[in-house]
Amino acid sequence: MRLDPNLTPDQRALVLKIQQKAKILAYGFVLGVPLTFGGAHYGITRSPIGFAGTAVGLVLVVVGGLALAQMQALKRQLRLITPDAWRSPAAHLPGARKAATQAAYINGLLVLLSFAATGYLLVKGAGWGAYGNSFGFGALMLSASVPFGMGIAAASTIPQLLQVIPAGAKVGRSLYSIIFVLATTVTGEGIKGGELPPTVVGGAVLLVCAGAMALLGKAAARMRGESG
Repeated sequence: MRLDPNLTPDQRALVLKIQQKAKILAYGFVLGVPLTFGGAHYGITRSPIGFAGTAVGLVLVVVGGLALAQMQALKRQLRLITPDAWRSPAAHLPGARKAATQAAYINGLLVLLSFAATGYLLVKGAGWGAYGNSFGFGALMLSASVPFGMGIAAASTIPQLLQVIPAGAKVGRSLYSIIFVLATTVTGEGIKGGELPPTVVGGAVLLVCAGAMALLGKAAARMRGESG
């Protein structure tokens, strides 16, 4: 990922450290979650040897969790030298407060969309046969953990926005962009297969995400005291 050329040397150093921890986090969870759940499934349905996979998976998840904790500490350091992470100097203005409240509601919708996506995957997993085999179950749990994690991340931005901190809107916009890409895939598959429900649902989510990203961009600008 290309770094922002406007970063100061201190910000750049912290961002590079955060990216390193993010890689460890990704490997820990991408490998650990399916091993944990897939191993447990195999251990219960076939052979106790599956629990060995669960043990390895749990170790990887713990490693990922430690990396996450370290990332959060680094991010707190980064916030100390990042203007958008502080309460807006325009927080006393009605327009900035209104924009922050609007952004909080929009990110609240993102929480609901993310948890709905988690539930959707868990329900659809039955139709895909994911609950019938250990590999499928592990993969399903990994897939479901992505939108669930996004929902948690979106929820964590709401207190920031209520304090008129622009960073909350920027994070929400980034998370919406991920759902936008997923909705594009669902819509494309629906059109290709001539299936109306996924086309309609995917198209509706696309519109919601596009509108949310535009509104969050404007809200962040207003919170910073800009005319946008």
